Amino acid sequence: MLPLEKVKSLIERHIELEKELSSGEINKKKFAEISREYSNLNEIVKQAKEYLSFQKENEDLNIIINDKNSDIEMKEFANIELERLKKNFITNEKKLKLFLLPKDIADSKNAIIEIRAGTGGLEASLFASDLFKMYEKVSQKKKWNIEIISISKSDAGGLKEVIALVKGQNIYSSLKYESGVHRVQRVPYTETQGRVHTSAATVAVLPEAEDLDIKLDEKDLRIDVFRSSGPGGQSVNTTDSAVRITHIPTGIVVSQQDEKSQIRNKEKGLKILKSRIYDYERQKIDQERSKDRKNKIGTGDRSERIRTYNFPQGRVTDHRINLTLHKLEEFMEGEIFDEMIESLSLQAQQDQLTIVD
Repeated sequence: MLPLEKVKSLIERHIELEKELSSGEINKKKFAEISREYSNLNEIVKQAKEYLSFQKENEDLNIIINDKNSDIEMKEFANIELERLKKNFITNEKKLKLFLLPKDIADSKNAIIEIRAGTGGLEASLFASDLFKMYEKVSQKKKWNIEIISISKSDAGGLKEVIALVKGQNIYSSLKYESGVHRVQRVPYTETQGRVHTSAATVAVLPEAEDLDIKLDEKDLRIDVFRSSGPGGQSVNTTDSAVRITHIPTGIVVSQQDEKSQIRNKEKGLKILKSRIYDYERQKIDQERSKDRKNKIGTGDRSERIRTYNFPQGRVTDHRINLTLHKLEEFMEGEIFDEMIESLSLQAQQDQLTIVD
């Protein structure tokens, strides 16, 4: 049984918010905040009321069932109603438990997504590129805005690394389950014998840190400048425009050299650094996660994986929930991405409910 006081507080809060919204005495910002909370409570208040009325209705129906003077028809009706009432009670309790679970405050934030080629050489970099294209297609379908912060290309159109900012509504809650090692099994275009090769890419999804989340102290930063190099850097490698920022307390290092301007490289580097520090602090709070950020994205080794993309068999398998979808082509086009994410979200909620129970 859920604590009845907690359930009552949901109904009381709903009434309180309704009064505030109808008062006309709040500014636009406050009105938007209250409206969001009121809208969330709207989804659960009916279940909360039914949950609280269960005990009384249960007693009333049992009185009819156990009353020797009740006619048979009335008793049959009461038994049917009691069964319905008990089923509703179980359903409502589950919905209320889910609603009352601690919310991840980062869920509503934008996200920084980092994709790096892992084990597998050229094929791994091509797969990293394919993954990024998939996230671009998902973003397009969902009307999210994706902005490249840093990119390092390999031969034949592959990617050694790409870091991008994804903006929209509740982005982190949609993408956070993508963090980990993604493994691909397919025949590379360079393979003459038709053999299937296995390679990997790592994905890390971090909530975008806002100024309110992380305050960086200048004395905690070491900023080094150096000459840009590599593909795309030829036009700027005559000046020290690249920037390396080290956060001394955590040892987190960010390098940025995509822009010709040292100032722009520093701005982009600080954005990535803030999000990595924010994620680092969140991991320290959550005892189930490792303090070491490498634990989140793995080493890029083939044996560590959260998901496998098997092209010869046309399937994608998420190993955390043992879900296989035989629609790999649609998945890579961003068509059924939600199907995977919803299953992962439901499992995460179920795991939390198990802890609560």
